Amino acid sequence: MVKNIICINCPIGCPLTVNIENGSVTRVEGQNCSRGEIYAKKECVNPTRIFTSSIPVENGKPAMLSVKTAGDVPKSKIPDCIKAIAGIKLTAPVKIGDVVADNFAFTGVKLVATRNVDCKE
Repeated sequence: MVKNIICINCPIGCPLTVNIENGSVTRVEGQNCSRGEIYAKKECVNPTRIFTSSIPVENGKPAMLSVKTAGDVPKSKIPDCIKAIAGIKLTAPVKIGDVVADNFAFTGVKLVATRNVDCKE
């Protein structure tokens, strides 16, 4: 099977042609650097993403906190991440880097705050 994808590891956006046989990548063509081949293999065999979202913060200024996973999660787990985030409630203050959830959505990855949220005055 041949799959055509665009590499997203850098701004160049190389068009890649990936040959897949028996669930394994056998050849990658079109990359301008070694990162393209690594990306193609990962994307075609086990795609992952950083999950980002926001959650409400009680008594927070601002009232919403941006969050992201501390590492990649399997792309197939994104719907589980969306469901899991709906159940999270925080109270201000929150500091950037605070762990909002360990083993977020059973992915083995932490969900962390990406900004500070102070208490309302």
